[in-house]
Amino acid sequence: MPLICISRPTPTTAAGTLRLLQSWVSSLSAPAACFASLLQECRSLRRARSIHQQLLSGGAAVPPAPPRLAVPLVAAYAACGALADALRTLESLCPQSTFCWNLLIKHEACRGLPFRAFSLCARMRRHGTPPDGFTFPYILKACSELRSLLRGASVHAVVCREGFVSNVFACNALVAMYGRCGAPENARRMFDEMLQLGIEDVVSWNSMVASHTQNGELALALETFGQMRSSLARPCSPDEVSLVNILPACASMGASSQGKQVHGFAYRRGLFSDLFVGNAIVDLYAKCGMMRDALGVFERMEVKDVVSWNAMVTGYSQNGDFDGALRLFEEMNREKVTLNVVTWSAVIAGYAQRGHGHEALGVFRRMQASGSEPNAITIISILSACASVGALAQGMELHAHALRRCLMTWGSVGGGAEEDLMVLNALADMYCKCKSFDRARAMFDQVPARERNVVTWTVMIGGYAQHGDANAALELFSQMVRQEKPVSPNAFTISCVLMASARLAALHVGMQVHAYVVRRRFEATMLHVANCLIDMYSKCGDVDAAHGVFGEMPERNGVSWASLMSGYGAHGRGGDVLRIFAQMLEAGLEPDGVVFLILLYACSHSGMVEQGLAYFRGMAGEFGVAAGPEHYACMVDILGRAGRLDDAEKLIDEMPMKPTPVVWVALLSACRLHADLRLAERASGELSQLGFDYDGSYTLLSNIYAKAGRWQDVARVRGLMRKMGVKKRPGCSWVQGRKGATTFYVGDRTHPQSAQIYALLSSLIQRIKVLGYTPQTGFALHDVDEEEKTSLLMEHSEKLALAFGILTSLPGAPIRITKNLRVCGDCHSAMGFISRVVEHEIILRDSSRFHRFKDGSCSCGGYW
Repeated sequence: MPLICISRPTPTTAAGTLRLLQSWVSSLSAPAACFASLLQECRSLRRARSIHQQLLSGGAAVPPAPPRLAVPLVAAYAACGALADALRTLESLCPQSTFCWNLLIKHEACRGLPFRAFSLCARMRRHGTPPDGFTFPYILKACSELRSLLRGASVHAVVCREGFVSNVFACNALVAMYGRCGAPENARRMFDEMLQLGIEDVVSWNSMVASHTQNGELALALETFGQMRSSLARPCSPDEVSLVNILPACASMGASSQGKQVHGFAYRRGLFSDLFVGNAIVDLYAKCGMMRDALGVFERMEVKDVVSWNAMVTGYSQNGDFDGALRLFEEMNREKVTLNVVTWSAVIAGYAQRGHGHEALGVFRRMQASGSEPNAITIISILSACASVGALAQGMELHAHALRRCLMTWGSVGGGAEEDLMVLNALADMYCKCKSFDRARAMFDQVPARERNVVTWTVMIGGYAQHGDANAALELFSQMVRQEKPVSPNAFTISCVLMASARLAALHVGMQVHAYVVRRRFEATMLHVANCLIDMYSKCGDVDAAHGVFGEMPERNGVSWASLMSGYGAHGRGGDVLRIFAQMLEAGLEPDGVVFLILLYACSHSGMVEQGLAYFRGMAGEFGVAAGPEHYACMVDILGRAGRLDDAEKLIDEMPMKPTPVVWVALLSACRLHADLRLAERASGELSQLGFDYDGSYTLLSNIYAKAGRWQDVARVRGLMRKMGVKKRPGCSWVQGRKGATTFYVGDRTHPQSAQIYALLSSLIQRIKVLGYTPQTGFALHDVDEEEKTSLLMEHSEKLALAFGILTSLPGAPIRITKNLRVCGDCHSAMGFISRVVEHEIILRDSSRFHRFKDGSCSCGGYW
């Protein structure tokens, strides 16, 4: 029997066995045929054993039994699934029957039990029974199931030794085996030998086309399919199997024109009515984005099965028409089509890809209620949904389900390791996005180092960079490219590493990654990577380098312009922001809400009040962009910094929508700057009503009270924070050095060089006092005497970071400091004076903007 080389439903093993038995019965004499017919009609093991007992009682089924009785008996046992009885009967009655051995070998191979098929073959040879042309296809099928090229090649040697090199069934099976074992070149050599011998048939051509398709050689698959009909030696007309093999190749290549030709051929030859051909054509059009053609074929199909419906649902979902997918999904329910795991997975994936995690979880619950078991693809999609909504508990339940279903067992037969890795990657991604980094790292570490692919590394690096520890992200990237078997990063990996560099303000690391990008020539994704480089350089304090990257870009999108404008805005270069904006309009790009946020932010940090008002008023009228709460917050900030608090309050009162917390926080920040207690208390009350428990708002109000000397109110606010469980984030600063970043907290004395740091800082304070520096004790927000306040101010983390930077930096090198909160007024003043007495430019990035201190002045111009 030839091997079928596509995934078609095959008859049950029992039914196939009975058909073989029918062919045997037709050649028997009348008395033997009577017993054989009884066995043929037998559907239960008990009945088969009863007939066997009757034959034994009559002396007809004792060794040596005639083959005309032994063969039907073995076949009947095999049809009932009683392999032990069948094997015992075979070895006792007719051990020389190749037909019976083939029957059992086929039974085990088709059940997906390749090792038992091999065992039967070995027992057959021990009995001295020679194989025939029908033995090898079943053994080679078992090799294919294991993807065992070594075993398959050994069987090929036996085929040659036993003289079956011209047997078409054995040769077809060899072509199919080599294809499925990932050796298409061997399959081609075998096929070419068949052409030379002139023994090829339609199955040979189908096996060769399938080999190319399975191994990603899609162009060769199309070429071989064309040669099939135009072969000069023996032209062969394609059958249904041929079309079902070639159509997926067309779909994977996006070769819609060739697919249409195959469709036309199927229609002319009357093959379109075949269900599998129809399904393959629907799938082709869906994967090529031609949903109207797919729907036309689908509606003309006289017979449909769940595969037909799944192809349409998946097609709609993958082509962005999720409403169409849902409509068809509900129609399947109305038509009472049995939904399988593919249907459920397509709908779940559609919801997950659109960011509708809760809806995806709802469909998954319906799937479970229906009794359908999820597969690896379903688990991956639903994990993505959990990640999008932070559903950690449900994600952990899915993790447990994956363990129970053995979806994370390495090295499983049939290529399961690839799916295992996909599930583990999805679990790590879910845990990262739910900020459960210990569990995510456990998933990462569970994958053997040699098995980690670029997705495994990128998921973990991205998780650390976006939500966790940027230092850990950079360490992992270093391991990724320096391990014994390095993994090449892709554009997403590079983006994550640049993001981590930006978070740490680690300019030297970002520059190394930039050099790596240039060396590896990431042209295919250069736009995305270049945008990340602009962002990295801007956040690392080198906006001129960011502009250099921007100038070298062969093409730009809205993100490119917005990233550069944002960088200039953070550095207080509002004039440059407006200039870039004008160039953006000249280039024909339309600004959106994000661009206007950047413009208003730049105006706020550059003191350009009137320009900010003009852009805010022109958003809707000139550009058709409606102002949202964030835009109003920026305007409140602009007016508040300029001391126009009444105008800011009026703007809030006239907002067309309810003010959000970000608006009131902007007002509260302005109140701190101008010591307006009345408005501060109003803003704080509004935030409390909105249930906004952000530590920054409490800290702002506490600082306003402290600056006014209202220590009882300070104590009240701090007591409220304790009651509400709100913890103030500790201020910390880190400075970049030759060996990486060094972090300091307020009053930090844990560093080995603490003595030198404090000594240098004390010396610097004494030197700048001579130049006119006076400690601004109003920023020491504690109810203590002035001398102690002065001492507390010297322990601020940004001052400690600066002193360490001066100690460890080369003469003239810029000192780059990052603070997680806003810099305090006293530290800002002190750094301005210190920049006059040291040979360093001081570049400080706080939570709001950049400050570049040089020769006694700051780039912020007082707007911070």
